[in-house]
Amino acid sequence: MVADVKAAHQRGESLEQYHHAGRGSYLRNIVYGANDGIVTTFAVVAGVAGASLDAKIVLILGFANLLADGVAMATGNFLGTRSENQLQAKERRMEEWETVNVPDEERKEIEHIYRTKGFTGKELASVVATITADKKLWVDEMMVAELGIIPGEEESPIKNGLATFVAFIVAGMLPLLPYVFGVQFGSTFNTAVAMTAFALFAVGAARSAVTKEHWLVSGLEMLGVGAIAAVSAYGVGYLLQGLA
Repeated sequence: MVADVKAAHQRGESLEQYHHAGRGSYLRNIVYGANDGIVTTFAVVAGVAGASLDAKIVLILGFANLLADGVAMATGNFLGTRSENQLQAKERRMEEWETVNVPDEERKEIEHIYRTKGFTGKELASVVATITADKKLWVDEMMVAELGIIPGEEESPIKNGLATFVAFIVAGMLPLLPYVFGVQFGSTFNTAVAMTAFALFAVGAARSAVTKEHWLVSGLEMLGVGAIAAVSAYGVGYLLQGLA
């Protein structure tokens, strides 16, 4: 792997594949959306099964939950991403205003930033002069060093929301499919359990593509979280079945 990384640098690929730059955000949205879709929908299935209710109730509550939660998660992601982008744009406008109206103070900040990095004397003066000679570079540097915001990494609210919604709906459908098509191995609920367990493990294992955790550990981790939620929902349904 070391040889591959060196070769990537020599080819000038500064964003070599090992860092997965720009892909982590969408994978995060897909993983979280899929995970929540599976867990919340199967929680409904488990709760209804625990209460020994009719399969029709599973479909009604399951699809109602699937659509409502999917829309809620997608719009929440959309609004959150848009708000973050708006905040970053506001901060950039402020930095641009400061470099124009209080340039001496902003220049001193650049000087301080690079002095703390070990630059002194003529090297420090050269770096400061180079950065402050380019307005965009100057503002970019202030955004990163002062605010921790990396210019150009703004995310798309629509794409984030859509990725979350699609992942939620597709993954959330899995626990309901045995009830929709009447497929069963032993019982419809047991089939739903098997499909859900497989889906949770698969989504968790896929997450390792970016996190670099071992796929088995990542898959079992997500499977464990889903199992806790399912057992909890089944237990509540069982304890409250007398109310139905």
